[in-house]
Amino acid sequence: MTEITVGQVVPDFQIAATGDKNIRLSELKTQNIVLYFYPKDSTPGCTQEGQAFRDAKPAFTELDTLIFGVSRDSLRSHENFKTKQNFNFELLSDTDEKLCQLFDVIKMKNMYGKEVRGIERSTFIIDKNGVLIKEWRKVKVKNHVEEVLEFLKSQPA
Repeated sequence: MTEITVGQVVPDFQIAATGDKNIRLSELKTQNIVLYFYPKDSTPGCTQEGQAFRDAKPAFTELDTLIFGVSRDSLRSHENFKTKQNFNFELLSDTDEKLCQLFDVIKMKNMYGKEVRGIERSTFIIDKNGVLIKEWRKVKVKNHVEEVLEFLKSQPA
């Protein structure tokens, strides 16, 4: 798979999700999709980000938008994280990094003085036609969900 850029149709993909589901992009084309990539389940920043999306879900629903969190964690880890945080959306388990590669979110990062490969916190919006219409990279958690909502509100219905 090649990397996707804004304005391109996102290639169809299928991925395992919480709730014993398999999510296929082509089956979701009646709604906008927010894909937010985060580094690791149950870490402080990732928990805050997930809680913000959880709390704003009614506003996203009004805008005909589905939310999916994506990381390389296992489904089991995702199920625990989702249950503990009461998330009202599914988490996608990208253990083989196919989605991470498509959206080019795997980066070298500094962690405690060591270089490690990890997910750069990023958010993408795919419209009802399957086109990538917006991306945020190097996301800071504070106020990010509001930013995503404002962008969606600015789009033609």
